[in-house]
Amino acid sequence: MTTVVTGATLIDGTGADPITGASVVIEDGRIAAVGSIDALPGDADVIDVGGATVMPGMIDSPAHPTGPPTPFQPRPLPPPTHNRRARAATARATLEAGFTLVRDAGGTPVGFKLAAERGLIAAPRMRLAIVALSQTGGHGDGTMPSGGRLGGDRGPEWPEHICDGPDEVRKTVRTVLRAGADFIKLHATGGVLSPSDEPGSPQFTQEEIAIMVYEARMHGKTCMSHAQATEGIKNALHAGVESIEHGFYLDDEAIAIMKAQDSFLVPTLHAPRSVVLNAEASPESVLPQSLRKAHEVIEANARSFRAAHEAGVKVAMGTDCGVGTHGTNAWELELMVEHGMTPMEAIVATTKTAAECCHVDTDIGTLEPGKLGDLIVVDGDPLADVTVLQQRERICMVMQGGEIAVDRIGG
Repeated sequence: MTTVVTGATLIDGTGADPITGASVVIEDGRIAAVGSIDALPGDADVIDVGGATVMPGMIDSPAHPTGPPTPFQPRPLPPPTHNRRARAATARATLEAGFTLVRDAGGTPVGFKLAAERGLIAAPRMRLAIVALSQTGGHGDGTMPSGGRLGGDRGPEWPEHICDGPDEVRKTVRTVLRAGADFIKLHATGGVLSPSDEPGSPQFTQEEIAIMVYEARMHGKTCMSHAQATEGIKNALHAGVESIEHGFYLDDEAIAIMKAQDSFLVPTLHAPRSVVLNAEASPESVLPQSLRKAHEVIEANARSFRAAHEAGVKVAMGTDCGVGTHGTNAWELELMVEHGMTPMEAIVATTKTAAECCHVDTDIGTLEPGKLGDLIVVDGDPLADVTVLQQRERICMVMQGGEIAVDRIGG
């Protein structure tokens, strides 16, 4: 059960300089040795990658891995059986793009994760929120003025997620944890895609969010927050939320709190741009107010990202794909580089830091002895041109736990 990937230019995910002519030795699914290795095991299955780049599998924290294959489909959802197949297809598209783990930001049931873990479907590893908590009328409340509810009754694997006041919030968090959530996801502000609120609108009180954080901690877990408005971001941070998703309207005080608390920013530069692209491709599929909001937040999003990065806030890569098209996740690295990161910093944000944000850094995120053999082989140098990671045909191989999940080397 020994596999050696050799002849590689190694980017190990730690931020260290690349090593040419490197090898990665994987025994029983875990890395036994990595770097310049003189004597390779004689009984190993050797894969010579001919100078291609080997790096850790990328991590998207967060996305919606079982969202629709094409965002904002104007047609009705397909019948349940076909809908399940579509979910499997979106997860595979993400895996084939070189992402070996995704932190779900809401929408993925625990049964789907179990199917992936048991090898029934090809998918990234998953860390689940299952549902995202929302106040009545908040960003995650799909109830329309007519009284109908978008999404309807999705089934028993998705607990009710609308809650108001301390008692309801406490019970809802406990119910979501019972359903198998790895994180508690909450909406601390309005958003772009919700029809009747604004990104600058705070939602949930600091008291309500603090209850979510407390209940999650009692299970050894943490909270992640959709947070775009300045006040809502601070409410989440003061209540102890660990990661801020989007962070469109950060100010100096919010950045200082994030630094002091060692919080993560997941900027999702991909998401509002994807709303605009989808509106251009299918105008009837995006509400006019959502398109207006997307245009309004794009520059604020980039400005906040730049300020946070320059201040030394920990940035974990995340796209919110499901808003954007699955498989385009690596566009986020190009956007992070465009707005101030070096290619190496963007790669570290997508591997090491993202693994820390997802609480899986003891097992994945860097190529180091003892960690799982989750890696990708890239035809090209992402440090010279980070956009190479967006070209699926140049993600030559994807490994999970030393097992080949995607093989374009062998055809």
